[in-house]
Amino acid sequence: TIPSYPTGEGATLEVETDRGPELTAQEIYRRVNPSVVTVLAQLDGSVSVGTGVIFRSDGYILTNAHVIEGAANLIVVLDNNEEYAAQVIGTDTTTDLAVLKIEAENLTAAELGDSGQLQVGEKVVAIGNPAGLNLAGSTTQGCVSGLDRTITVTLDSGETISMEVIQTDAAINPGNSGGPLINEYGQVIGINSSRLSSSTYNGIGFAIPINNALPVVEDLIRYGYVTGRVKLGITYYTISEVVGAMSGYTPGLLVYSVDT
Repeated sequence: TIPSYPTGEGATLEVETDRGPELTAQEIYRRVNPSVVTVLAQLDGSVSVGTGVIFRSDGYILTNAHVIEGAANLIVVLDNNEEYAAQVIGTDTTTDLAVLKIEAENLTAAELGDSGQLQVGEKVVAIGNPAGLNLAGSTTQGCVSGLDRTITVTLDSGETISMEVIQTDAAINPGNSGGPLINEYGQVIGINSSRLSSSTYNGIGFAIPINNALPVVEDLIRYGYVTGRVKLGITYYTISEVVGAMSGYTPGLLVYSVDT
């Protein structure tokens, strides 16, 4: 497994509530792209590609937990093609977030915006690597399609989790995971995480709100894990009155499995 970097001080992060002037897509790209990195994860003889965003100039990078899951080695490639070995500060599969650290200083850190100020219809831009290094820095534009969406995600372990996300029609493809969703003021307001993949649906992508991510990131930097989280110890399904009438179960919660 990849060695973890020592945790400790300097974990407090803040969002910028002053949004400043509106920027064009070209201006947003020029401002934020130097903070966007490619994350190469080596696993079982193959290499998967994801995206990350520098949020501290001393080498701290935010990405998705699923981007680095199972990796034996991690390489981070900056927008100027410099490569660094990356170490894991911490991961949290429940929120699909991970913090990496590279040994570099004076990097261009992205400005973190306030996702609580987002409005449906507001312009957003996504930057990432939809098909690896060949298409690194790909920029797509869309709008906020919905706020406070709750989606259900099944992890590789089989565990099902619920996530509160921003919905957007900015194109998000495999490899974009972990990259920034940026508001029209050049501030990162989300971490691109997933999309609805189907031949029937198009333009439905999801990002983790940065306001939700920051407490997790702070805990990962300070402790290496997320604190204050109670584990129920069971997997259950909700049985509605309609499902109960059809299946013969009493409405309520059906315990599917118990953790041991």
